[in-house]
Amino acid sequence: AVIRQLPPTLLVDVLIFYLVLRALDTIEDDMTSFEDNDVKVKHLMSFHKTALVDPNWSMDGVGEADEKLLLQEFPKCHSVYAALNEQSRRVISDITQRMAAGMAEFVGKDLGQGTADVKQYNRYCHFVAGLVGEGLSRLFAVSGLENPSMANELHLSDQMGLFLQKTNIIRDYLEDYVDGRAFWPKSVWSKYSKSGDLGYFANQTDTEAAAQSLCCLNELVTDALELVPDCLAYLSKLHCGEIFRFCAIPQVMAIATLDKCYANPDIFTGVVKIRKGMSCKLINNTNDTSGVHSTFHEFALSVARKARKANKAGVEDPSFERTIKACDTICELTAAEASKKVGATQVLMPLALAGLSFASYSSSRSPVSGKPLIPAIAGVVFLGAAATKFVGRFVSRGTSALKSADAL
Repeated sequence: AVIRQLPPTLLVDVLIFYLVLRALDTIEDDMTSFEDNDVKVKHLMSFHKTALVDPNWSMDGVGEADEKLLLQEFPKCHSVYAALNEQSRRVISDITQRMAAGMAEFVGKDLGQGTADVKQYNRYCHFVAGLVGEGLSRLFAVSGLENPSMANELHLSDQMGLFLQKTNIIRDYLEDYVDGRAFWPKSVWSKYSKSGDLGYFANQTDTEAAAQSLCCLNELVTDALELVPDCLAYLSKLHCGEIFRFCAIPQVMAIATLDKCYANPDIFTGVVKIRKGMSCKLINNTNDTSGVHSTFHEFALSVARKARKANKAGVEDPSFERTIKACDTICELTAAEASKKVGATQVLMPLALAGLSFASYSSSRSPVSGKPLIPAIAGVVFLGAAATKFVGRFVSRGTSALKSADAL
């Protein structure tokens, strides 16, 4: 789990923060257990004064599976919450109250055809994800593991949350539409839907619908990619290695998912996910700034290549220029750090090839002298190892100086 990346002094605070918001979200998501929306809104608006104040508060019959159990046994969560330091409790209570107000605003809205426009789309994402980013930044600050100024990075924190939420919304088109609670902004999708219905894009057997669906999808992916500079700026302000990794993992997962979604018709017939092997690779690349920038650089280039290939093939995508600009911006921001990662790889690859060559040449002899070739190949391997060690030291000096929680 990503949360396990955090140091022990912060882990419990963040864990309780997530559990409290998950309980709130379970109430908001349940479409059948309340008499009407007014009753649901009442529970949402009073949650911070009931669940976070009354040690015996619980709720039965709402949600399913683990979420239902969380509400039923919420006193256990409250007992840990009550033991947190006052500053952490204040952050959690404040974010919970504001998120509940935002959720209540959307409870009565008909979202069968998505949000009304990009402004409402952004507002929804702010309430359900941007506020989470703000809360985390404030918890990082009060823990003493990050600078107190992180509590004031409201814009960057919000953008980090929006980047993740928009990625999920883009990916979950079909599931959300079927559930009757969609979030693709109508001001965007209505430009491409010939029927005036959000479900138009699900008809992939219709040639025109298939083409228009990709144009709509690409515009939304591009909208999300334009948030990346702020996400990278946020990560650059972190000093604790464990916190950096905790924040970076979902970010690299998101950029990989957006690359997978771009111009992908599977979005309209199922759910698109990145493979587990790719996920492991991405996680292993979040130890430092070079690794993270390398990942963003790689996937921005991938999206740009797809866009240019389609454009060259005669596909008219209204968002093409905007997409290329977003990708170019990401590549410019990440090129320097990404090159350090590539530099190390370029040294390691010849070394690996030399090692493979060693095995094949071990029984070979020079066609001129007749002497074994092993000493020469061994010399190549030795030089490769020495060069790799030198470059490794050089690259490590160039990366951002993240420190462990213990060092801080």
